[in-house]
Amino acid sequence: MGFATALSGLNAASKDLQVTGNNIANANTTGFKKSRAEFADVYAASVSGVSSTQAGSGVRVANVAQQFNQGVLSFTDNNLDLAVSGQGFFSLATDPASPKPTLFSRAGEFKLDKDGFVVNNQGDFLMSFKPNGTTIDEGFSEGVFQPLKISAAQGAPQATSQVLAVVNLDATEIEPVNFDAALAIPVDPADAKTYNHSSSVTIYDSQGNSHIASMYYTTDKKGDGTGTSNQWQSYFFIDGVPFNVDGTKAIDPGTPHASTQLEFDSSGTLTAPDPAKISFANIASTDIDPTLNVADLNFTFDFGETTQFSTNFSVQDLSQDGLPAGNLIGIDISDEGVVLARFSNGGSDILGKVALTRFANPQGLTKAGDTSWRESTASGETVPGQPGTGSFGMIQSGALESSNVDLSAQLVHLIVAQQTYQANAQSITTEKTIMQTILNA
Repeated sequence: MGFATALSGLNAASKDLQVTGNNIANANTTGFKKSRAEFADVYAASVSGVSSTQAGSGVRVANVAQQFNQGVLSFTDNNLDLAVSGQGFFSLATDPASPKPTLFSRAGEFKLDKDGFVVNNQGDFLMSFKPNGTTIDEGFSEGVFQPLKISAAQGAPQATSQVLAVVNLDATEIEPVNFDAALAIPVDPADAKTYNHSSSVTIYDSQGNSHIASMYYTTDKKGDGTGTSNQWQSYFFIDGVPFNVDGTKAIDPGTPHASTQLEFDSSGTLTAPDPAKISFANIASTDIDPTLNVADLNFTFDFGETTQFSTNFSVQDLSQDGLPAGNLIGIDISDEGVVLARFSNGGSDILGKVALTRFANPQGLTKAGDTSWRESTASGETVPGQPGTGSFGMIQSGALESSNVDLSAQLVHLIVAQQTYQANAQSITTEKTIMQTILNA
């Protein structure tokens, strides 16, 4: 039995050396998780059990246990390099048409393939949760996986729906000398003496074409002291063409250019219209430019905090929510895994949310090679979830999780394993000497 006992020790020590050597070899492998050889003693059992006088029959390898403690994060300049700080695994699929992930990894070295899919070095597809809408607040569908794809297509234009104009109208001004309210079109943009002031902003139609929306202001207070104080008229133009709030184009003769009246109280606060918004509806693009063929323009002019104080005319805010078409300029991935495509027009699209998966027993996962694992009976079923929730962990973009191998500790353990191997080899030599002595007796 002595030879068998020593041989079992050699086999166990050899396995320990293999495991330790593999850890050392992967000390620089991104997302690698070290393993530990675990041993159990061996006794010959009988019906009555193990005798207290038994010396034992050696040792066996009970398990090679993976150690899933967190590795150190190293930072890079690549936004598609991802690391998980927590218990979650990246969810991967070998086929983009797969309805669910089949591989799981902590290695976040991702890149784009020729079709725009986010893949790892082995070509496995990074899975994400599908967005429920166009905003982050609408959430994501945890039960609906999709391969994360970043298209190089242009960002879609967005027609203007809101214009914010915050101005101060000078309370001391009087009606301009060339203004005549009796005319069908009383304001002439080419004649600065037909209006007091104007404000202009670039707006966009449904195809992303830009237009100049201008508001011209005239006070009702006349130079001879007549007229109405604290009251102004506003006239709207697009690309120099006069329009009424109902979308009709002002024509002389035929359709007069109606104004919207702005009224202020004695403290200079806007009181009418109330609310301080003017809605322009169904402005036909062909009325702006006969060569255009886009959807009608519909938007609201919000005068917000517009005032009438006895100080110079000024524009505090003049903005709108439309966008022209844009080109892809970058990808942002938040710590909660939300993937945004950024475009040159200032817009962004939500592409998805990185899908993470955790397991009740990660040590039960089956190794699949290439720093990835598969679900097994021992690991328990997959539990998908969103980054930033529960124990799944957060996503760090522009970072990679280093191997969790402590090289110094592994080198020390290598020496111990080598000594164990040598000791068991010495046991075999000793057994051989004893046997030779017996045979020569």
